[in-house]
Amino acid sequence: MTAIAGALSEAWQELRVHRLRVLLSLIVVAVSVAAFTGVVALGQMVAQGFQEQMERNGGRPALVGFSAYEATSDPEAVPAPPDADVVDAAFFATTERFGVNWAARVAQVDAVVPSGTWVSMQAVDPDYGVMRRVPVLEGRWFAHADGDRLVPAVVISENWWQALGEPPMPSHPTVTVSLSTWSFDGTPTAPVSAEAVVVGVTTSTAGPDAYNGYIVYDDATAIVGPALSANAMREAWIPVEGADALMEAMKASMTASLPRGMQTDAQRTDFLFQQEQGGFDPFGPMFLILGAIAALILTLGGLSLLNITLVTVRHRIREIGVRRGFGATGTRVFFSVMLESVVATVIAGGMGIVIAILVLRMPLLTDNLFADLQEPPAFPMSAAVTGLLVSAGVGALAGLLPALVAVRVRPIDAIRY
Repeated sequence: MTAIAGALSEAWQELRVHRLRVLLSLIVVAVSVAAFTGVVALGQMVAQGFQEQMERNGGRPALVGFSAYEATSDPEAVPAPPDADVVDAAFFATTERFGVNWAARVAQVDAVVPSGTWVSMQAVDPDYGVMRRVPVLEGRWFAHADGDRLVPAVVISENWWQALGEPPMPSHPTVTVSLSTWSFDGTPTAPVSAEAVVVGVTTSTAGPDAYNGYIVYDDATAIVGPALSANAMREAWIPVEGADALMEAMKASMTASLPRGMQTDAQRTDFLFQQEQGGFDPFGPMFLILGAIAALILTLGGLSLLNITLVTVRHRIREIGVRRGFGATGTRVFFSVMLESVVATVIAGGMGIVIAILVLRMPLLTDNLFADLQEPPAFPMSAAVTGLLVSAGVGALAGLLPALVAVRVRPIDAIRY
């Protein structure tokens, strides 16, 4: 420990003496580490943003969809529609039995506004917003108390809200829609007009010429009738660890709670499951490209540092020869020169990480890349730690060759210089 502390002390003193060389080294390494850390951090932040987007489509890992149907041995027989109340009771009893905190019913609803514009709506329970990361731009998402309203509550798309003149949410704006769905055999139900209060605004996903939105599940059922529940999907958000075993156990439990002759299907829909099944990592190519760019940047910075360090050692031959003449061992000289490079690059690496953090926190960047995310990604600490470790590694590699040159210096060389 004493030898290491002594070598570090000597390295620090040498850095103070050779300020100009240190400054040049710091500039080169700081820029390289800033670029390296920034590229790594940006890749992780963008991946987190992509993941949130995919969770809006397929749900958070691990999201499981449950459906119940009447089992029959006759392939030509038309199954009878399941009793929605019985299926709902079995589903929610199962989620409670297994300690699942997030569960929702989901059904598709067709709607038309008085202007004739088609609306794609989903009837959902409040937990759906968390399970599917539904973004809310204005107002709020559904609360469980919304089911007790005398007027149905809806969350509408941004283009629909803009067509209404962007009324403020505290004014409790209302919309009139004509709702319909399909019966169990695929027959469309008669449309029913209803007035609903707007509690929130979400992103537009149905295109510029169509609207989309959500309505509280119980309100939709009260409007269009039991046909909605007959075609509903029940979803539960369960832990990823042991998801397959838990899904099968819940499937068996729900089947046992249903009347004789009924079966239950369960299927994960989240992106993580689809990624595992397909054997393709959507972030792999991106990380590979970004990693190659970062490695190239760091290599160029390391070569520049190596060149500066070699030139400096050539100019210090007299000094090193004198030290060898006064008894400095080759090991001491080796570690002194190499640790000098390591200390310089660690300091430069810290400066580069600070630069990378400041750049990636610029509003111009965050407002364009992460504006629509519910949880804008913070600067990943793993990227900062990686940048610091890599800067130390570059310093060690860049100082290795100059240190070997310094070890070969003999006391007689001091006289020549």
